[in-house]
Amino acid sequence: MFLRIAAVAATLFLGSAGIAAEALEIQRVVSPGGIEAWLIQDRSAPILAVQAGFRGGSAQDPAGKDGLANLTVSLLDEGAGPYDSQQFQGRLENRSIEFGAEAERDNVMVGLRTIADRRDEAMELLALALTEPRFEQSAIERVRASILAAIQRDAENPQSLAWRTLWQSLFDGHVYGRQSRGTLETVKALTRDDIVAYHKAQFAREGLMIGVVGDIAPEELKPLLDRTFGRLPAKGRSDAVAEAAAKSPGTTTVIRRPIPQSVVAFGHFGIKRDDPDFYAAYVVNYILGGGGFGSRLMEEVREKRGLAYGVSSYMSTFNRAGLVLGTVGTENAQAAASLELIRKEWRRMREEGPTETELENAKTYLTGSFALQLSSTTRIARMLVTIQADKLGIDYLDKRNAYIEKVTIDDARRAARRLYDPDRLTVVVVGDPAGLGAAN
Repeated sequence: MFLRIAAVAATLFLGSAGIAAEALEIQRVVSPGGIEAWLIQDRSAPILAVQAGFRGGSAQDPAGKDGLANLTVSLLDEGAGPYDSQQFQGRLENRSIEFGAEAERDNVMVGLRTIADRRDEAMELLALALTEPRFEQSAIERVRASILAAIQRDAENPQSLAWRTLWQSLFDGHVYGRQSRGTLETVKALTRDDIVAYHKAQFAREGLMIGVVGDIAPEELKPLLDRTFGRLPAKGRSDAVAEAAAKSPGTTTVIRRPIPQSVVAFGHFGIKRDDPDFYAAYVVNYILGGGGFGSRLMEEVREKRGLAYGVSSYMSTFNRAGLVLGTVGTENAQAAASLELIRKEWRRMREEGPTETELENAKTYLTGSFALQLSSTTRIARMLVTIQADKLGIDYLDKRNAYIEKVTIDDARRAARRLYDPDRLTVVVVGDPAGLGAAN
């Protein structure tokens, strides 16, 4: 099946070369063994990017084992099959193969980028990492130490502290509220048996999503899919993740730190990706805080009054929850005034919605700038996996701009009433703000 992507920018950059957007095609490729991938073939540069998504992610970390998914995927390129960590890393480096793995909340992403004529060896290394990771104790301890050091750095990083506290407040009692990287206590306690068990449960062909972009034809890709992913077990094992109850208490928490600027994170529950009002809400959020210097928040808080260096809002969606979030950075003396204005604009958007002019300007920008999200082989391959994970359909890239263009003023105002609730806006401030809260 083919999908011709039209009506984006004139040129997308894949690797080091440009390719005309109207020449892009998404093909559904199915191997003889039944493994499916979505492919965008591009012969303009000898580059190949592959991204594979596995359902699970940090939401599958067992209670008390926060950080297990993160530690496991961080070890995938630390030795596999016949190669120990040094040999595996050496083969990647000597052959200019980029390898990456990440544990998201709902999925694990693993991928590579390579020169096309080295694809066979690159895909073999990917296969070994996915199916025969060695998980040697020496590698576990080295990677564990690196993660523990990062956790310690983040413990007093104002931005990390603000977001971690907000997340725990919004997702109190839910698996999404756990720290994906883990805590010092949980990461120290993780064992090799934990890692092996997580890998066995989560890395399987069932639910596998693959995106491929670059210099390869469908018939060349098919046998590679079987050789790379056919060794995975047919089925894994995942625990059901409960729907997240909307916990947006509307509180303001101040974490006192002797720093000259306050870092503020705020938000509440919103709507999920499959909600019929998603596109209207997406446009409305661009107008409120997602549009950089053109947004209402930036105009009111920074441009008119100079209260903050930057302020923004955005939507974040997961399988079991949707959020609308924001952040502002400001001098301690200006934090209270900044928050007052943010709440005011939050309420004004809820009660009045956007203007016709704001709506049309936002739609023009969001449709015209879409190609900027498709600026490299890796980003496009990852987007192909995301589209599959969100069940948007193989024709999503073709239809995406039309979904935005169809948003009416009534749609936008309805979405604004649903999306924004200043009374539920939960705020965490890290710094020494004047006139806000007691010390924590």
